[in-house]
Amino acid sequence: MKKVLSAVAILALVAGCRIQVDKSKDGQDKNVKIDTPLGGLHVRAGDTSAADVGLPAYPGAEIVPDKDGDKSADVHFGFGDWQFRVKAVHYETNDPQESVVAFYRKAMGRYGVVIQCQGDQPVGSPTVTREGLSCSDDKGNTHMHVSDDSSLSLRAGSRHHQHIFALDKNHGAGTRFSLVELQLPEGIDKGSQESN
Repeated sequence: MKKVLSAVAILALVAGCRIQVDKSKDGQDKNVKIDTPLGGLHVRAGDTSAADVGLPAYPGAEIVPDKDGDKSADVHFGFGDWQFRVKAVHYETNDPQESVVAFYRKAMGRYGVVIQCQGDQPVGSPTVTREGLSCSDDKGNTHMHVSDDSSLSLRAGSRHHQHIFALDKNHGAGTRFSLVELQLPEGIDKGSQESN
């Protein structure tokens, strides 16, 4: 991330732009905004909630840091019509995984068909949403790891606009999970639609 920010900062200085970095109480970069005449990069850390991702918070669950110490993030990177955005937040509850999975399966239904994945393999049916989203990106357009390769996840939407619930299987007591909203550039679905 630091390399990307450094490269964009150098490009921004050459192209004439505005850079704004807000620090947290402990001196870490919390919010970064880089705007150029061509586009920009906005990174916001720690202020994202389930509602920002388009899903309800599981009752009684608390926002917790992931393995890198980040509780949540909102990253928006765009140049003209090309836009990429990911919002993620991490939660923990003492309730069993089955209850949390059932809650999010129902909540994600507002975005259409919900598929269940174990790593990049479908579990049960359906295996693909009506919009063409599957557990793996076998067409090669995009691939994003939201959990480790064997974790359970639920997904709804399309390749262009996804909502993802992912369990953290490496956590001992309680149930840890991540909620993610992923928006990829327009046209990302074209390769899969042409192949079907």
